[in-house]
Amino acid sequence: MPQSLARVVLHLVFSTKDRRRVFVVQEMRDASAGYITGVLKNLDCPVVRIGVVIEHVHVLYLQARTETVADVVAAAKRESSAWIKDQPWARMNPNFAQFHWQNGYGVFSVSESSVDDVAKYIDGQMEHHKRVTFQDEYRAFLKRHNVPFDERYVWE
Repeated sequence: MPQSLARVVLHLVFSTKDRRRVFVVQEMRDASAGYITGVLKNLDCPVVRIGVVIEHVHVLYLQARTETVADVVAAAKRESSAWIKDQPWARMNPNFAQFHWQNGYGVFSVSESSVDDVAKYIDGQMEHHKRVTFQDEYRAFLKRHNVPFDERYVWE
């Protein structure tokens, strides 16, 4: 086969360090989502759907054939963190003084038949988190995807 082809859809989830609830204004969430989308696009990882919630992010994206998941996540977090800290709404807000993304992340494979459902799930995050905490949501993801974890370390 002379061509290398792939379509790998992933659902990435990561939070702010210590789950600080800093993205309280829609403008902050939208701007941050747009920036992260641009970072992934530059890595040849087009975003299908993204949702920045008050203390975490969900990204449904296509994994580039030539990049590792770890490198994509590191770039998204590193570049968006620097950009966020430079925004007027962050510089004027003491909650952003120590802003960082958490060290870890969760990434889960998504079957082609589930892409629309995951996109809808991401769209409904603000409403979803009126009923379910981020920690409970994340534990459920880990269990559903059979990812072993140690509660002592998953929250850093």
